[in-house]
Amino acid sequence: MRIGVPKEIKNHEYRVGMTPAAVREAVHHGHQVLVQTNAGQGIGCDDAAYQAAGARVVADAAALFEAAELIVKVKEPQPAECAMLRRGQTLFTYLHLAPDPVQAEGLIRSGCTAIAYETITDDRGGLPLLAPMSEVAGRMAIQVGAVALQKANGGRGVLLGGVPGVAPGQVAVIGGGVVGTHAARMAIGLGAEVTILDKSLARLRQIDEAFDGRIRTQYATLDATEAAVLEADLVVGAVLVPGASAPKLIKRAQLSRMKPGAVIVDVAIDQGGCFETSRATTHAEPTYVVDGIVHYCVANMPGAVPRTSTFALGNATLPFILALAAKGWRRACAEDRHLAAGLTVHEGAITHTAVAQGLGKPLIAAATLLA
Repeated sequence: MRIGVPKEIKNHEYRVGMTPAAVREAVHHGHQVLVQTNAGQGIGCDDAAYQAAGARVVADAAALFEAAELIVKVKEPQPAECAMLRRGQTLFTYLHLAPDPVQAEGLIRSGCTAIAYETITDDRGGLPLLAPMSEVAGRMAIQVGAVALQKANGGRGVLLGGVPGVAPGQVAVIGGGVVGTHAARMAIGLGAEVTILDKSLARLRQIDEAFDGRIRTQYATLDATEAAVLEADLVVGAVLVPGASAPKLIKRAQLSRMKPGAVIVDVAIDQGGCFETSRATTHAEPTYVVDGIVHYCVANMPGAVPRTSTFALGNATLPFILALAAKGWRRACAEDRHLAAGLTVHEGAITHTAVAQGLGKPLIAAATLLA
């Protein structure tokens, strides 16, 4: 199969769909790989590295999209890319369609088959292609939050770790999944006081044991969540409903009761955000202020550390890329229910239940396409 790896064009997105090592694996299995020139520049891999791995470097995106049968990306296709997709072509990337009707319409019009990284599952009930980026985003949430807390950046002027004789900062993490636990780990490492909230008692027990009681765990009732947010200097939104829009957990009316200059980092912004006042930002202009509260809502946080992110993601995506290239999307999904869970759009129809509900679109169940 001809696999195409375009250069990412979203604002400040430096990751790339395949590393040279992944290209070498695909070529070893008999596939052709086309890589757009300078696609790997942001991770320190030049065209020569891809050529040495067996790829053919293509000068522009239009030629790559025209030739490739399988497009492997990182971020959701931008409008110009949707216009280049076509029926009979498979797109494999992050989509986050539920809160993005414009992208959904573009994919529907294209007629392509789109498989989303973020809803592929595993035997343990996890999301193996979302997990690596969730790990990165969780850890980054504390780094960027700590910087946003600096007075010159609009924050409260609080050092998360404090110093002898001065109390540390308060961090509230809403959601005890991969993002939340990695955020908590980083915050504890800086010496902050950390509270993590979740609706699963079993998960809270796991977190308590993993951190040996070094963080406070709270069952996420409305009261407990509000109390933690009002007490916090830094709030990390780490709530995920696979494929669906994130629930709005903090309303605008509550912002005025938070500490002036407190910081919100909404890692759920790819799914629409879990704060009522959240709107997607970019690495170029990552923050804005509402009612005295600094909001950091960058929709591609791991793009700021592209080398780490690309290699971590590539480890997870490679087996699926090889399966899609060897078998085609239909057989690969029919033989792997976990990959089939990522099937989101096919020839003008939405095939994922949560995405169809989020967009208010009719559903054609993926199972009917694979029978």
